[in-house]
Amino acid sequence: MSAVSRATQLASLGRPESGWANTPIVKGSTYLFDTLGQWRAARAQRETDRVLSYGARGNETVYALEDAITAIEGGYRSKLFPTGLAAIATTLFACLKSGDHLLISDGVYEPMRLLCETQLAKFGVTYSDFSPTDPHWERQLRPTTKMVYVESPGSLLYDMLDLPALSHVCKQRNILLCADNTWGSGINYQPLNLGCDISVVAATKYLGGHSDVMMGSVTASKACFAQIEQASINLGQTVSAEDAFLVLRGLRTLELRLQRHASSALHLAQWLSTHQTIRNVFHPALQGDANHALWQRDATGSNGLLTIEFDPALATEKIEQAIDGLQLFGIGSSWGGYESLVLPVDPQRTRLRDSKHGYLLRLHIGLEDPADLMRDLDSMLNHIT
Repeated sequence: MSAVSRATQLASLGRPESGWANTPIVKGSTYLFDTLGQWRAARAQRETDRVLSYGARGNETVYALEDAITAIEGGYRSKLFPTGLAAIATTLFACLKSGDHLLISDGVYEPMRLLCETQLAKFGVTYSDFSPTDPHWERQLRPTTKMVYVESPGSLLYDMLDLPALSHVCKQRNILLCADNTWGSGINYQPLNLGCDISVVAATKYLGGHSDVMMGSVTASKACFAQIEQASINLGQTVSAEDAFLVLRGLRTLELRLQRHASSALHLAQWLSTHQTIRNVFHPALQGDANHALWQRDATGSNGLLTIEFDPALATEKIEQAIDGLQLFGIGSSWGGYESLVLPVDPQRTRLRDSKHGYLLRLHIGLEDPADLMRDLDSMLNHIT
């Protein structure tokens, strides 16, 4: 069969070869064997291959989602975790040891930084960071650097990194390059195809898409996968069949949802960038954004995230009173679901921390009618001026 489009691929990934149109939910902890010989053979085989042997190591529903994510990300194999942070933590514990140095890009998911400061530090792993805008970032590498960890685009200001260039440097020094690909969700951005060794995604976000499931995934090259899988087994990391089913359901509409999120977000970003109360709009698909050129080169689409910086002359209290008056935007953590959200951004978590800046507000543009969202935002802005 000739190559099919991404939309067609998403409609069929992870489905049984015959029978049910939708992947069934398989529940179970104990897997039974007819003979001791079969049991011993399965235990031996599972050291190198994926076989049914015990519920903690997965079942048909979980395997279906792993295979689907592997196909989307373009990697060797994938493992699933109960949260995105669990996926990050297991990857770091799998790939780093005492005495190693981890270099991370400024603007990564903040709990990941806290993980480095607490648990990893206890095990003798050091870390430091570099600016995504630093053209000489490699000067931050040390003889003990074993991994470079990036989020591209970043969580809050959506800074993009030149992954092929980073990969070139890392491969020369035998350093692993790992990317948080939650923003790109596998279909808008593919770090493994851009030279990364490992791609981590919070499937809680766009892959699930309905704000009703927590999950993380790690997709890796063949050279890296075995140690990540072993760490996941050692740490008892597993996901339920029900949650795997929910994310598989989300994959069916992933491209359609992202198209709507992206078109609405760009429309609103363009409008917000002209408003007198707004100093900056951070959104890589927006022409004029500092990351637009890299986004055009390396990404194939966008999503619903944007961050606005208000005029620094505006008082925080007045802005937050106006935010409280929003009707269609919820105030809540996370993003990637069908609903629109807002949340203040701590400037200390961004590259703006050492500069004079205005109030920062992250918006996730959901699947509501963008005209309705614009009216809601316009009302908020009018209450500020």
